[in-house]
Amino acid sequence: MAMRLLSKLRRPRPSPPPPLIQLYSHFSSSPSSSNSLLDSTIHHHSHHNGLHNYNPRFSSKLHSLPPRGGFSISRRFSTDPSFPDPDERFLPVKTLISLLDSYHDVTGFPWWVIIASSTVAMRLTIFPLIVVQLKKLKTIGELLPKLPPPFPPPLSGRSFWDQFSLFLKKKKAAECPSVFWFFSSFAVQVPCFFLWLMSVRRMSLDHHPGFDIGGTLWFQNLTEYPHGVLGPILPLLIAGLHFTNVQISFKKSSLQHVPGSLGLLVKIYRIYLRVLTLPIMIAALNIPQGSLVYWFTNSTLSLIQLLLLSNPDVLEYFGLPKKNALAVAPTLKETGSTAGLADFTIVTKKGEISAQSLSPEELVSFAIKILTDGRKDHAIRLLRLALEKDPEHVRALLIMGQTLLQNKQFAEATDSLESAISKLLVAGYPTEVEEIDLLILSSQWAGIANVQQGKMEEGLVHLERIAQLEEPQDSKSKAHYYDGILILSSALLNVGRKAESMEYLQKAVAYNPAYSVYIESLENDSKDFAGDLANSRRDF
Repeated sequence: MAMRLLSKLRRPRPSPPPPLIQLYSHFSSSPSSSNSLLDSTIHHHSHHNGLHNYNPRFSSKLHSLPPRGGFSISRRFSTDPSFPDPDERFLPVKTLISLLDSYHDVTGFPWWVIIASSTVAMRLTIFPLIVVQLKKLKTIGELLPKLPPPFPPPLSGRSFWDQFSLFLKKKKAAECPSVFWFFSSFAVQVPCFFLWLMSVRRMSLDHHPGFDIGGTLWFQNLTEYPHGVLGPILPLLIAGLHFTNVQISFKKSSLQHVPGSLGLLVKIYRIYLRVLTLPIMIAALNIPQGSLVYWFTNSTLSLIQLLLLSNPDVLEYFGLPKKNALAVAPTLKETGSTAGLADFTIVTKKGEISAQSLSPEELVSFAIKILTDGRKDHAIRLLRLALEKDPEHVRALLIMGQTLLQNKQFAEATDSLESAISKLLVAGYPTEVEEIDLLILSSQWAGIANVQQGKMEEGLVHLERIAQLEEPQDSKSKAHYYDGILILSSALLNVGRKAESMEYLQKAVAYNPAYSVYIESLENDSKDFAGDLANSRRDF
């Protein structure tokens, strides 16, 4: 009796489960889709000779015997029935195992083919959902900035429920999809991942009929752990696929160009995913080969899906937004001009496009993309061409004025911005959200352009126009509106109208309490306030 008790006490305890984040990252299409599947419960099996109704759960202590001259990891585990497996009676697992059995009986395929092909079928079934999700997210990205914020701005006087009700009302009117589309693929892929993982693991650990001869090449026995000289091949391939997925994901993602603290977090996350390659390989060395077949297949499909969704032709076929389809700097053709207008070539990932073949709106869009890279001269060329094609294009006039002002071409910038204002006011003050926003921005920049030239009174006329407008309901226009109010406060202070400057500054602070730092500067020293404000608005 004492010997039995001692034998039981010596049995090792089962390994703890892995962190959930590592399991989830396997199915994601972002860099975390690097397939970091960690099958935590490391069990052992043994070959058996004889008993037809053998059940490993009721066997005694089992030991692995490493093959001679090969790679092996010594493992053993307790099969005491007092340690039941949590997934043994899980109905979805039993159902999937039954379906895989039926598939195997009908086709007669070896088990490694059954595991791989069922994984392919599962991923193909989920793929349409991913396409729909990307389309919904595209629509959300287009509509959400135009909606009022769901939470009331600080000191706005609105209650949370009133602001949220307004947000829902506008969202419904704009037919904006639900934000739950952000989590749709997660809600489907993660359960499918766990279901396949637990099912294949259960079959391997239970020595499912045919699993001992259901493999191929060097992994003939799917119930065994990787061993021998060729044992590390699948773990190395899985780790390599993880690393490749991370590299491709970040290479094709615009996140690597994000500045500031967010960009630093992205870099740290990328390093973390790269370092995760080694733990993934170690984990893969400690799971049955049947699970490795599933893991390798799933990782390969993740890489294929990533490459497909990065291909412009595939994205166009499914009607998905193109990633990183930014223009490269346009170059002047040597062929001269067409109808008196200089002809440019815009080089994109899909090839060269003649600027003359583009509409004014397309030319403005390309100019904005080029401006994000700081190539102002090239953007100005495209904007001039857009205005030659459509002199009434207000957005082109505004962006031209902003760009010329940044180039310190103040006189030309003023002409462009005042031209945009006159076109917006030709029929009185606008009422459309987009036109109101254009008027606020044009007046703001025209005021700055005049002030930069020392024309304070002309500049104040444009800035005071902003104050005469009603506070916009659109969140983006409201932010631009209070930017203009803050700049007006600074301009009034420069001409000695301190009381009015304080009045407008307090109005801006009511919208954004962060501006309160300027009140103290204004009260202590007017020059300090003007200097602080100039520094904070240096983008202008």
